Amino acid sequence: MRRGAIGILALLVLWEVLGRTVFAGTRAVPPPTAIVQQLTRDGFAFYWPNVRTTLREAGEGWLWGNAIAVVLALVLIQFPLIERAGMRLALVSYCLPVIAIGPVLAVLFSGDASKVILAAISVIFTTLVGALVGLRSADRTSLDLVRAYGGGRWTQLWRVRLRFSLPSLFAGLRIAAPAAMLGAIIGEYLGAESGLGVAMINSQQSLAVERTWGIALVATALSGAAYGLTALVGRVLTPWAPRASR
Repeated sequence: MRRGAIGILALLVLWEVLGRTVFAGTRAVPPPTAIVQQLTRDGFAFYWPNVRTTLREAGEGWLWGNAIAVVLALVLIQFPLIERAGMRLALVSYCLPVIAIGPVLAVLFSGDASKVILAAISVIFTTLVGALVGLRSADRTSLDLVRAYGGGRWTQLWRVRLRFSLPSLFAGLRIAAPAAMLGAIIGEYLGAESGLGVAMINSQQSLAVERTWGIALVATALSGAAYGLTALVGRVLTPWAPRASR
């Protein structure tokens, strides 16, 4: 913990020095103090409407994408014959170029729907892989015991597999949280009225370098907070899961 704090402090000091010396002429990399001053000047009135819009889009996309991924994982684990086709479909959704499909979605759907869909697409594959790994990690002895007492595949799923899947599922959900933020911001880049992506485009066009960096740092902080909150919920709900040693 102490080493990490020292490393971050050293990075900030180096950033400050480079921003005031090497990059002082170009202003491409402003020092952290200038970014903080700009954040303070912009204040809550500037950031909150944009943050609220992006969080709503990312949150809805996170919920829909993860719901689709979990349902698909349950279906694939119960019907192995269609697993290969289902995984290929999920992989295709993961590999779709967001920049290419974003404008198409913006034309097909009005309002925030296109941003929500992009955020959902960004999380499906990650959560699906985590859920499948967890469902397959179920204890073989417990599965055999359920079968011995007359339980079928669905009984094994509800009684055994779901509990064993939670640690791996939450590992996928942790990664999905920043991915949903990224999908929503990219969607705003391709067409929106408000949000962090729109604010960043406007600041870039007006050559407000410090504000651009400030928006990027706010987006990064929100993604980190979403990751940490998901990790905390996973830790609380899966106390039996093994933890990494310090």
